[in-house]
This record gives sequence, structure tokens and C-alpha cells, in this order.
Amino acid sequence: MIEEILPDLFRIEIPMPKNPLKYLNSYVVKGEERNLIVDTGLNRKECHEAMLAGLEELGVDLNRTDFFITHLHADHFGLVAKLVTEHSRIFFNRPDQEIIESRDGWDPMVDYAGLHGFPEDQLRAALEAHPGYRFHSDWIPTLSILNDDDVIEVGRYHFRCVMTPGHSRGHTCLYEPDKKVLLAGDHILIDITPNIQCWSDAENPLQNYLDSLDKVSHLDVDLVLPGHRRLVTDFQGRIQELKTHHRTRADEILVILRQGPRNAYQVASEMTWDINVKSWEEFPVSQKWFATGEAIAHLRYLEEGSEIGRQQNGNLVTFLLN
Repeated sequence: MIEEILPDLFRIEIPMPKNPLKYLNSYVVKGEERNLIVDTGLNRKECHEAMLAGLEELGVDLNRTDFFITHLHADHFGLVAKLVTEHSRIFFNRPDQEIIESRDGWDPMVDYAGLHGFPEDQLRAALEAHPGYRFHSDWIPTLSILNDDDVIEVGRYHFRCVMTPGHSRGHTCLYEPDKKVLLAGDHILIDITPNIQCWSDAENPLQNYLDSLDKVSHLDVDLVLPGHRRLVTDFQGRIQELKTHHRTRADEILVILRQGPRNAYQVASEMTWDINVKSWEEFPVSQKWFATGEAIAHLRYLEEGSEIGRQQNGNLVTFLLN
């Protein structure tokens, strides 16, 4: 599906088979000299075919096209290596690039999940089912790093970079002040909440995300173009809903911990999730991974706010009320 949102600004739905997100919104901005594609889809055949078909229908020449990738996750970054030409620039953020450069791979995340109670016999299966592991980019092209407030000009559009860490370390939105449009990636979504995961004790991604919501709330925005699902027209209202959602989740965890210490995997198993299964045991292992990562993010947020503490026995961390 292709939709013209504003003059020279289009949305292409890139399918995400067997994924609850259903599709990625890839945005195409056409200019007389250069075009810009914002986010690309997973590195898989269905995504590549949908993208090429959409670009052909729009008459977009990839030799005159640059890319802006909002963040590192494979459903946004994964396909870019199959689309770039020798004439392309790929605009990206420095914090997520540092993850690529670290070359630590997935092992630290797997070890950290085990530390927080994820069953060892399921860890490898969870990794192999993770779309970021299965459909990541074949190779990493040269990236052009942009920082907060840097500007990209494409045709009639003048986009300003707004760094919004939380969903990823360097997640970055594009803001067009004259058009009052925010290309939001996964920072603001309409009928689902961005998944905020934590896989390091050195980070507090939920606090970063809430701070980033406050940061963009000062922008004059009439229309949000999200990375998934429908467009957002009530910008301020949706920000408040997202902030309320995460406080409600944090309060739910406090109720769970009143019953006694829990590790993050146990906390996740007792939280409320919008998934059509009867019990935690029926969760697909990939969804258990996402749920546990989100539980850790909320636990770290509560820990940094001194609402809960932790104890470690051997290779297992548990959390308890202060």
C-alpha cells in the first residue's frame, strides 16, 4: 500500500510477516535533485519486493536517493544495505553506531537475560527467534552521522534531527517545523506502546524514554508519522497516554513485588500483556524475551528512583520493595 500524506511525502507499507507489528511504515520524500527514504524494513525477501515495487510506482531512482534510519532495530535498518547505491548517503545516529562498532554481538544480552532469570534452556531459542537476529543487515554501509538539531533538506522539506533515546540508545526523529510534522520512528506509536527494553545495569532506558517524551512535547506538531500502524493526530494527548501507561506498568510491578522478591523473568510472567494466549507458558519464546526486557526496564526505573532494591545470589538477581 502507498499513501500520499503531504505533497511529495509518501508512506509505503513494508510487510512484517508473522509479526504482531504487521508492517513498517517507510516514508519517501521526493525532491527535484535527491530523494530521502526514512526506514526500510527487515532484511527479507517480502520486504525487499514491497519496497522495490513501491519505489517503482513512485518513480524513485535509487541512484538519487539517500536514507535516514531512525534507529538500529532490524525492522528499520535491516534492508538498507540492499537498497543503497554508490551515490547514497545513509544518515544515522552515533549512539546506535557505537553498538555496531562494539562487535559484542548478542552474547552480553543473552548472559544478562540469564542473570535475570530467563531459563537457560530457552535462551538460545529466544535468540534464534528474535527478528533482529534473523533479519539484520548483511553488511553495514558507510554511515553519515547526524546530531541533535542537524538539518536535512529534501525538496520542499527542511527536517531537523531530534534525538529521542529510550526505544534505542540513539533513536532520532525528524521534525519539520513549517509543516508541523514529526517523523517519529518508534518513539510515538498510536495503538501500541513502543517496547522499552533494558539489557544492561549501566542504563535506564525507561527514564530516557520519558525524558524524550518531555523533550518532543515542546514541539508544535499537528501530525505524527510513526514507524508502525496508523498516523497520530493528537500529539499531546498520545504523549500523556504513553507516560500514564508506563507509570501504570511500574505500579503493577510494585504490586507484584509486595508478594515477595522476584527476578525479572518472574515479574514478566505475572504482568499483564496484550497477547492472545491463556498463560505465560504459552507465550512464544520471542515474546517472553521482549516481555522480560521490558520488565527489566521498569525494574531499573524503579530501582533508580529508590522505590525498589535488588539482591544477588550467585548468578541470579532478584528485586524487592525498599
